[in-house]
Amino acid sequence: MNKTQQKHCRPSVFRHLGVMTYDTLLLISVLLVATFVAVAGNGGEAINNNNPFFMLYLLVVSGFFYGWFWTHGGQTLGMRAWKVHLVGQQHHDITWKQAIIRFVVAILAWTPVGMGYWWQWLGKDKQSWLDTFSGTRLHYDKQAKNKSLSPLS
Repeated sequence: MNKTQQKHCRPSVFRHLGVMTYDTLLLISVLLVATFVAVAGNGGEAINNNNPFFMLYLLVVSGFFYGWFWTHGGQTLGMRAWKVHLVGQQHHDITWKQAIIRFVVAILAWTPVGMGYWWQWLGKDKQSWLDTFSGTRLHYDKQAKNKSLSPLS
């Protein structure tokens, strides 16, 4: 793939933000269910918000949410809606190792005002920190048709 094709395959800033917004809303729903399960397991009592085990639990649930989608088809639901696909450097599906690295680096990329994300539009190599460290990249396919999630269609 030459530079021109690769440039056109990258999602735009707005498409990327759309994916992030969509996935954040889905993740909030998943975390609400995970919190319900934790509270039920705590006998219906509230969980102290300073509890490091609860925070770690939510972090693991978040990592599993993204990791599952990334390793099973390369798309979260937000990525599917915005026709963005996560692939390895050779255009193959990513591994759990790559997904874990991508998730951990994603958390770190937010710390300096999101610089790890903005780097893909500011840096010379046109890759975010997530892409660089995990050996993955986001691919936008203009011709992709949204696949139905329903087995009835």
